[in-house]
Amino acid sequence: MKRRSVLALASAPVFAFKKAPGLRVAPFAAEVTPPLGTPLCVGLVTPGTSVADPLEARGLVLLPEGQQPIVLCAVDWLGIGNSSHDRWRAALALAAGTIPSRVAVQTVHQHDAPGDDASAEELLRMRDLPGVLQSEQFAQAALQGVVAAVRKAKSSRVTHVSVGSAAVKDIASNRRIVSPEGKFLFQRFTACKALPQCDAPVGVIDPMLDSVSFWDKERRVATLSYYATHPMSYYGKGAISADFVGAARREQTETFAIHFTGAGGNIGAGKYNDGSPENRARLASRLSDGMKAARAAEQKFPVETLRWKVVSPPLPLRPEFTEEKILADLENPKLIPRDRANAGRYLAWHRLVKAGRRIDIPALRLGPVNLVHMPGELFVEYQLAARKMRPNGETVSMAAYGDYGPMYIGTRKAYAEGGYETSIVSRVGPGVEDVLLGALREVLL
Repeated sequence: MKRRSVLALASAPVFAFKKAPGLRVAPFAAEVTPPLGTPLCVGLVTPGTSVADPLEARGLVLLPEGQQPIVLCAVDWLGIGNSSHDRWRAALALAAGTIPSRVAVQTVHQHDAPGDDASAEELLRMRDLPGVLQSEQFAQAALQGVVAAVRKAKSSRVTHVSVGSAAVKDIASNRRIVSPEGKFLFQRFTACKALPQCDAPVGVIDPMLDSVSFWDKERRVATLSYYATHPMSYYGKGAISADFVGAARREQTETFAIHFTGAGGNIGAGKYNDGSPENRARLASRLSDGMKAARAAEQKFPVETLRWKVVSPPLPLRPEFTEEKILADLENPKLIPRDRANAGRYLAWHRLVKAGRRIDIPALRLGPVNLVHMPGELFVEYQLAARKMRPNGETVSMAAYGDYGPMYIGTRKAYAEGGYETSIVSRVGPGVEDVLLGALREVLL
């Protein structure tokens, strides 16, 4: 596909959703499974050699009376960052007849799945390293497929919204084992076995899965679910997969299910997962049970208020990662292509922030429900803090993995402790905690 194909979307006719009094919603879905040979996990693992199960982009267009449409979209990819995140929001906005600031695009963050960062891909192409990070042709084709799904989506009226929560058992555990003195000791990744640290206490997590459904009288039109954990059981062997989260979502046959990964940057299944293939089904079953239990706990309410608010704070860069240092890695022919591709992503983010880039943080309020959409691999502490920012009785649900440019986003305390998530893979500085907590307070007011 030629580069101008996405730009041509700007002249395409906007899909005309039927407007009606009150609120309407239009669910959409498109397959976004890459062809074999496509880089997975932005080139960090074996490229796709088989398809274990398909990847999807799923979402909703909300059509509130008297307001521009709102788009919520979850994609079964690792991450969509920098100019690619802008590209997705602009294209979906055009398809839905709205503006990019009223579009939230998140990834579910499976690792046996592709990523999309056109800013970095351009830097790599200039250095004769095209296709290490991603297939740009596939990335554009997949986006056009989602755009087509949005244009074809059929809307239904909404008479009620419902919300419920349930605890998910034996999936989430904090990945960071830290001493009482605040020293990082051990990284309990996605899979952990045969080590005493695997059985360490669960640590700080958010055990609750939130469920928000839209109803046309007695018919459940669609359901959004939110749960914070890295969504992998095992990965890296070339089998493209939506992993246990995708499997759990497919089991929700009584509704059109859309799942968002919460602030799971420092959360994984390591305490409950030895990485064996058969454990994927067990994790999927536990998550599916949580989705069903949360739906069963839902309470209906009429949609009397709907508000979309966006704040756009500047995120602080890590001072130790200078452009000169990142560029030296990108230009170094002695580094393997994967590491140079990483440097391309780091440099793209660094330059965009230096040029004044800000990250949109939107929140949708539906009566007593608040849905917040955040960037990067956010630590769970932000989700727990957000839950406390609205009065008793209100729900605050969080989707992370929006713009993937900043990658991991830790807390000030975690940066002082050290460890993997606050190493080179985090492209923001410790001051990010004050910035994001302030943004959350503002957007949730």
